[in-house]
Parts: sequence; structure tokens; C-alpha cells
Amino acid sequence: MALESLGASNVSLRTKSREFAMQMLFQWDMSQQDFTKLEVKFWKSAKAADKTRAFANKLFEGAAKDITALDAIIVKHADNWRFERLAAIDRAILRLAIHELNDTDTPPKVILNEAVELAKKFSSEESGSFVNGILDSVHKSLKLN
Repeated sequence: MALESLGASNVSLRTKSREFAMQMLFQWDMSQQDFTKLEVKFWKSAKAADKTRAFANKLFEGAAKDITALDAIIVKHADNWRFERLAAIDRAILRLAIHELNDTDTPPKVILNEAVELAKKFSSEESGSFVNGILDSVHKSLKLN
């Protein structure tokens, strides 16, 4: 049953959308498939209501468009970590969150919290702290600019 039909809040819809966008970014990282083709293929198996799908697509497409710049930001803030050594799921979460920090009006606290929760759910407890540290550094540098 779709989240909307359960009376779920807009926050829950956005949480699910972020999860879908992160999964698409992860799949791209693993396959290096064309972004548009990957998106079409992803939605053949993933079921979501229109609002959830639309927000997920917006996040995915925005991050995909800026992937090189997002990766440069990650490298700059991931002290003592080579980019290639980061877990692919953590890269996907970081790309998504940094894109959202840069290009949406979502409160940074919400973005950081959602990213940490994604890391805990899909990666590890340690990844939650790691993702939080990098995103906190990114957020502070964005506030200075």
C-alpha cells in the first residue's frame, strides 16, 4: 500500500524518496549505466506513489548531473580517506546529501539526520558517524561561503 494512502506525512514521503534516490545512486556506482536508463530500469521493480517517485527522481537526477562536483566535495572533506576506499553505499548517501544541502531548501539538520539514518540502515553503525562527520564539515564550509 502506498504511503500516501496510509495518511503518511510529507516527511515520510521525502524519507522514502531519499532512500530510493540513494539506491539509484548506488546502482549507478556499481554499474556505471546511463543515468536515464538506470532510472527507467529502477522504477520497473521499485513501487512508489507518484509524489514519492517524483521527489526521488528530482534528487537522483540532480545528484547525477553534478556527480563530479559532489565527488570533489567528498574528497575534500573525507580526511585520510581515499575516495575509492569509501563504501559504495556511503558514497551514494554522501552524494545525495551534499546535493540536497547545495540545491534544496530542506533544513540542513533534516538532511544530515536522514543521511545518518540511511547509513545506519544500509551500511553500518560506524558509517552513520562517518557520514555525519563528513556532512557536518561540508555544511560548515557551505555556511562560510
